Amino acid sequence: MRPGKQTLLTVVLPSVVLIPAIALILNRLMSATTAPSSTRSVIVVGSGLAGLSAASQLVAHNVPVHLLERAPKPGGNSIKASSGINGAPTRFQTTPDSLFYEDTVQSAGNAFKGSEIRECREKLISTLTNTSESAVSWLNDEKGVDLSRVGLLGGHSLPRTHRGAGKLPPGAAIVTTLLKSLQQSPLFHLHTGSSVTKVLKSAKSVEGVEYSEGDETKMLRGPVVFASGGFAGDSKGMLAEYRPDLTGFPSTNEAIPGSQSLLTAVGAQLLDMERVQVHPTGFVDSKNVEAPVKFLAAEILRGEGGLLLLNGKRFVNEMETRQHITDVILTTPPVDTTPRQWDIQLVLDEGAYNALSSHVDFYIFKGLMRKAAIAELDLSDAALPSIQEYAKAAAGLVSDPFSRKTFGSWTLKEIKPESIVYVGRVTPVVHFTMGGVLISQDAEVLDVDGKPIEGLWAAGEVTGGLHGDNRLGGSSLLECAVFGRIAGNRAAAFARSSD
Repeated sequence: MRPGKQTLLTVVLPSVVLIPAIALILNRLMSATTAPSSTRSVIVVGSGLAGLSAASQLVAHNVPVHLLERAPKPGGNSIKASSGINGAPTRFQTTPDSLFYEDTVQSAGNAFKGSEIRECREKLISTLTNTSESAVSWLNDEKGVDLSRVGLLGGHSLPRTHRGAGKLPPGAAIVTTLLKSLQQSPLFHLHTGSSVTKVLKSAKSVEGVEYSEGDETKMLRGPVVFASGGFAGDSKGMLAEYRPDLTGFPSTNEAIPGSQSLLTAVGAQLLDMERVQVHPTGFVDSKNVEAPVKFLAAEILRGEGGLLLLNGKRFVNEMETRQHITDVILTTPPVDTTPRQWDIQLVLDEGAYNALSSHVDFYIFKGLMRKAAIAELDLSDAALPSIQEYAKAAAGLVSDPFSRKTFGSWTLKEIKPESIVYVGRVTPVVHFTMGGVLISQDAEVLDVDGKPIEGLWAAGEVTGGLHGDNRLGGSSLLECAVFGRIAGNRAAAFARSSD
């Protein structure tokens, strides 16, 4: 095995029965032989969906790829994504859908209105939404990832978030499938435990990277695609710099530094760095309440009918945007200060459970949810009438007092103290950073004058300008696939033209 090549021993994913199978798939990452191509290599930084999408396109164009991942295992945060990937209009949707662009603009909020770079934002959103169908088709039809089920998430006018019918969550299904495909190519070289420390640039163009691997400092030459993710876990670094008000909040991200500074060092423009998404539902583990890193309670739990209780009562339309729900929660005092967290109950009935049994079973296994009678819930005297009112609205008997219009797979009608539900404690968590380096619709990294930096592309959470104030659920995987593929195609053309 060549230096820098690794196999995987394990991976933590949202289905306990699937962990051995997924680990087996990932363990088959093979040592690549010398690539039978005269084209210069392209360097991809980051092995989440954006990086894997870029690498897949490069290999498709017969261009050698060196993929650098600082973690011991590939997959990034993409492998943990559990709600799905957006796409519209697709053949899997049962309702005509022409509203994706409008929903994304509305979600972007004030960042979009009157912006100096409004035209750039419009092009990014148009590219994202107009290319979404082809991204879903690429994954489903060409790569063989089942994305046939469609759900409705908060902030969306229509169901457009795709996942599979099997037990494997969409992020894991996509990542493992792309990795398995890439491992079959001698053009693909994976380097794990490899942290980029410098982007190499001449007066004209980016020419490679310097990186550390163990105690060694190494160098790779070639054009570069950055797909290294955001800074939501960098609580003492970039997050503290741009959003000090979020100090003390738990996060769904591990404590690793952001990498945007590597790109500003070669002239990249930053945008929206203060725009950080605080997701309203991260699980609080009763066995480790003070843990600073939380497991995300997937948004599809609310999409399929889950409701939220604060002090035993509903307080918000659960299908609103993440930002709106979080803002409502933050108007109330936290119950814990280290970390800063609230005591919100997420409640599902048997109908919602049946629609998401693989998710909920995993959460129960992890001790994050439990099956209980309503009488066993905290503040059950208040919870019982609140859940009854919700059930009547779900059955169409009354209008929901919080204007919720869709109730997913909720089926429980007669609410009694002995009625069975599935419940977990959740709290707002720092989840995603909307800010990053500004890119063009062709995934080119732009400098402070808005001009492309030759030889450098970026995709995924490392970029900014696309989501504005709030990212819609399901659009993270989508932006990775869309702009990752674009970056791969553009980098391939550049590598070939510069031979």
